Amino acid sequence: MRRLAVLGSTGSVGEQALAVAETFADRYRVVALAAGRNVEKLAEQVRRFEPALVSVADAACADLLRRRLDRDDLVIECGAEGLDAVATHPADLVVAGLGGAIGLRPTLAAIRAGRDVALANKEVLVTAGALVLREARACGSTLLPVDSEHSAIFQALAGQRREDVSRLILTASGGPFREWSPERIAGATVEQALDHPNWDMGPKITIDSATLMNKGLEVIEARWLFDVLPQHVDVIVHPQSIVHSMVEFRDGSVMAQLGLPDMRVPIAVALAHPERLPLDLPRLDLTALGRLDFEAPDRERFPCLDLAYAALAADEAAPAVLNAANEVSVGAFLDGAIPFPAIATANAAVLDAHVARAGAVALRDLKDVAEADAWGRDRARAWLASAKRVAG
Repeated sequence: MRRLAVLGSTGSVGEQALAVAETFADRYRVVALAAGRNVEKLAEQVRRFEPALVSVADAACADLLRRRLDRDDLVIECGAEGLDAVATHPADLVVAGLGGAIGLRPTLAAIRAGRDVALANKEVLVTAGALVLREARACGSTLLPVDSEHSAIFQALAGQRREDVSRLILTASGGPFREWSPERIAGATVEQALDHPNWDMGPKITIDSATLMNKGLEVIEARWLFDVLPQHVDVIVHPQSIVHSMVEFRDGSVMAQLGLPDMRVPIAVALAHPERLPLDLPRLDLTALGRLDFEAPDRERFPCLDLAYAALAADEAAPAVLNAANEVSVGAFLDGAIPFPAIATANAAVLDAHVARAGAVALRDLKDVAEADAWGRDRARAWLASAKRVAG
């Protein structure tokens, strides 16, 4: 019986991880859950899985949860300390499914406690990849990727010697503007940017797909997750989203992982590693599909992709700065404050300013990460304010 602790249990990844665990109840026991303010959903999860420990956003949510449940033996924590408690609770695997920078501290806590981590929180490696990798090595913690692209690479690397790897190839759908001209992209509306052709995702990540920043962030993740140099991570556009990623070896062979777009597969791979679970899901019919298309990303129309490589080439703090700037600029676009191309322009300006102000910045601890993040956000807000004054 494998014990699971889930960070972000009421989010999409958390819910799907729990669904897999429930389907294979003879294999998994859920021992701890961390949520935010969705007390109703968390209460239902507690009734279903009977964990020993849960965490919520604050004391008010904790009081509300207690009133919803009849469990005198249930330990309810809250805030950052509650997340840490769930992350370090005795478990065989911690599912890191929190969204945003809030997931970094508890994920590091799980790693330092020697827990294996099923990692779905992009910001953990984007903002603090060097720090996380050092801690995982020191503590003997295994990071199991949940994102479909990194899971595909993880699967393709199974049983292979790392010294035989030539490059990692991340696939991108291309987003809703793949075939749009620069002039049409310049006038793109929020509704058009949110109309992803293949995936149903949250607003922020959908906009990142439209700019290809999501693929840039995945390049940063892959650099740390698989301990490869940035120049050995490549990106190609694959509109069908059937080939989730590939690995090229030094003899010219390429291994790919294919499947219908369904996050339950990479989640199950992480939960069951090194086994495979017999999932009752639709099977891929290549004869019905008929064709698979690939093309190079247009880096002029989608400059955010190259910004990720530039951040990796700068210093350990630069990806955190870029990620922070991107969150601010995407938020401004979603609010209607800036046009779509200004997302990339703002991100580039902030990254350039960081490189100009800093030498080689190393991430020694969470304080350094927080400072880089705060600086990136402040600089992005200042740039947006200046651009608004010029436009006005």
